[in-house]
Amino acid sequence: MPTRRISDIHETLAIKRSMEVRREEYLDYMTFRSNLRPLFTEIFGPLVGLKDEWRTQGATESEVDMSAFRYRRPMWANVPVNTGWIGGETECILEETDDYLVARDTYGRTVKLIKSSATLPLPLDHPVHTMDDWLRIKPHYQFSEDRFDAHWEQEARQARKDGLVVSASIPGGFDEPRQLMGEEAACLALVEQPELIQDMLGTIGEMAFRVLDRVTRTVQLDQLNVHEDFAGKSGPLIGPRHILMFMKPYYRHIWDMLAERGTRLFSIDTDGNVDSVLPALLECGINVMLPMEPAAGMDIVKVRAQYGTRLAFVGGLDKHVLRRQQDEIVAELEYKVPPMVRSGGCLLGLDHRIPNGTPLKNYHFYISKVWEILERETQAQHAGS
Repeated sequence: MPTRRISDIHETLAIKRSMEVRREEYLDYMTFRSNLRPLFTEIFGPLVGLKDEWRTQGATESEVDMSAFRYRRPMWANVPVNTGWIGGETECILEETDDYLVARDTYGRTVKLIKSSATLPLPLDHPVHTMDDWLRIKPHYQFSEDRFDAHWEQEARQARKDGLVVSASIPGGFDEPRQLMGEEAACLALVEQPELIQDMLGTIGEMAFRVLDRVTRTVQLDQLNVHEDFAGKSGPLIGPRHILMFMKPYYRHIWDMLAERGTRLFSIDTDGNVDSVLPALLECGINVMLPMEPAAGMDIVKVRAQYGTRLAFVGGLDKHVLRRQQDEIVAELEYKVPPMVRSGGCLLGLDHRIPNGTPLKNYHFYISKVWEILERETQAQHAGS
């Protein structure tokens, strides 16, 4: 019997996706070059437990896996290359109860997942505290041929031929030090051990540059992705000064090379309120942000008014409103959908996973109301053009 992994639990939340929009239309739309028809998606799908809730409400399996619902979105294909940690331990479950899992992950950390509510495990320890610790694990971030899947070029070319958005990812300039050190230690290191953070990001950046340099000499890359998740409701864990000091050199080293070769989108994934650092992120080259979390104060209408075509969005619709009355759902959609249809550059969707307690009938209402407004506003826009 194969060894269970903590990621197996996460995979039970997966949803089925299809492609309704080819890469050319998506890229033009998200870079504000054209605005023919709006885009709409479900970014992540249900939170832990919601699939079972919906089944008790009579949901079909096509409703549970989201394939029953209508969206208008592209499909992404990640080039099978590795720009992050490589090697390390084999992930395994150390302890499991009805309530939680304790595992060892590839970083060698002990992590704990609360089954009833979490989709990502919480690290209980970290491998890096000092420069010596970093130097010990630094080989995990060195360039090697092992970073390229045997069929990476063939798969990337086929994705391009099929009309998918060809993308690649790099580790987060804050997120990767946080994975290695923990949030508090990573924040302190920006001030107390700047040479450590600089060496981390310099090492990772040079390796990622070499990997993506090879990729883009062979295949056109459409989108670069970075995962940060460095903010909460009260704001980001890292301020604009440190973003410009540490993250900008790391980001721009890679992004400037890709942009010169035709890559058009640089997308950052972070929850929380990032209003205070948006100018710094734009200076780093970021031009797409998700999921634009309303509960943390991120308002796509206000951000669009401030930054215009400098920043595109994915998400932006309040997931929590789906648990409320239908008139509140309508108010949320009537406030946000029309200006996004008019301005373009927004792949509309909920701002994260669909929360527990969302009635299936409310999700149906939400989908139908989104499409009612999308079609109404699109017709009005074309009639006035």
